[in-house]
Amino acid sequence: MEKNNKKLENAWCMYDWANSVFSLTITTAIFPEYFLGVTSTKEKGDVVSFLGFEIVNSVLYSYALSFSFLLAAVLSPFLTSIADYTGRKKMFMKTFCYMGSLSCASLYFFDGTDTLAIGVFGFILASVGFSSSIVFYNSYLPEIVTEEHYDRVSAKGFSMGYIGSVILLIINLAMIMKPEKFGLTGEGAEGLASRLSFLSVGAWWFLFAQYPFRVLPSNTDNRKPQGSWLLNGLKELRIVWRQLKSHRYLKLFLVGFFLYTMGLQTVMYVAPLFAKKVILLETDKLIITILLIQLVAMPGAGFFNLLSRRLGNINALVVGIIIWISICIWAYYVQKGISFYMLASTIGFVMGGIQSLSRATYSKLLPDDTAGHASFFSFYDVAEKVAIVLGTFSFGFIEAMSGSMKNSVIALALFFILGLFFIIKIPSLKIYSFKNQNI
Repeated sequence: MEKNNKKLENAWCMYDWANSVFSLTITTAIFPEYFLGVTSTKEKGDVVSFLGFEIVNSVLYSYALSFSFLLAAVLSPFLTSIADYTGRKKMFMKTFCYMGSLSCASLYFFDGTDTLAIGVFGFILASVGFSSSIVFYNSYLPEIVTEEHYDRVSAKGFSMGYIGSVILLIINLAMIMKPEKFGLTGEGAEGLASRLSFLSVGAWWFLFAQYPFRVLPSNTDNRKPQGSWLLNGLKELRIVWRQLKSHRYLKLFLVGFFLYTMGLQTVMYVAPLFAKKVILLETDKLIITILLIQLVAMPGAGFFNLLSRRLGNINALVVGIIIWISICIWAYYVQKGISFYMLASTIGFVMGGIQSLSRATYSKLLPDDTAGHASFFSFYDVAEKVAIVLGTFSFGFIEAMSGSMKNSVIALALFFILGLFFIIKIPSLKIYSFKNQNI
């Protein structure tokens, strides 16, 4: 397969454009508040009945989110190893994309406690589809461009994702805030507008994914599977695991990535909660903040791409992690007003940069003699998903024990410090000439 083909590159980046609307509209901006709103009743307050249990709606939402990440983390190594053995990576990517987008669209039918099961299971399946399709998507990066372009193309993908998600979010917010302008009238117009936004996310994700699915190659290594897919897939996974254990810098990066991602992803998921509970930010200003974070993330991804060219990937990551440590300390003292918006802008700027750079750096560290890119990226994905679960749990646990969310934010700095300890042990080179050495 020809690498550095512009058509292939653009098609790959287009999947970021397609799926990023889920993470912004569903997991961040609209669905969480909608979920809490429609599951609160005059009779029971914020307590709902689900599968025979009485549970607080916010706790149920947190459990659903954590379960989806755990399920994706468990499935990822096995499915990616099968995909590598059979050469059917794109088939798996399409399957999870369609499962996620259709499940997302099914949230249109979630309109209260009577349809709570649709809301919970639809959200879980959509989240699993999103998380799992990303693994196969990421593994295409070292197959479509050469190493010197990893940073640039990874940043381009993230930037396109931010642009696409912001465009659709603005449309959906306009529909929710001014439903009459879209022909929605009556008492439940705002709720209907929210449900239509979930439907629009599913349709956007499904439709824009068609271009990458048409252009991205299938079975790039011309695999011809024989025998049991599962058993041979597990053999493939063992081979990749042995390769991973034999590469010291790859192991160091995964440990460091796991630790600093615990801090990074937790900040991303709890930032709206922190803004409402600690900063006492109104909903309209919170939405402005979310949009601000997304918009500054685009130049942030580009900036860290340029920084990696000058300093090397590891040194650029070190800069990003140090900024994150400063963010945690800053958040402890931040007040409502301009200082909060400056903090949000800094979070967005470094968020886009460190995410795109992490993906590119991991791609550079992969040994050249491997064909199991999806299996290698499953370990990257598992590290990220488990980090989200442990990070968000730690954040809530520390708040419960100390009585202050600010203490949880300070504790997050420790994750970044520990991650930095492992990352600085890796030499910072623009092209990793040592990656195929068993050191």
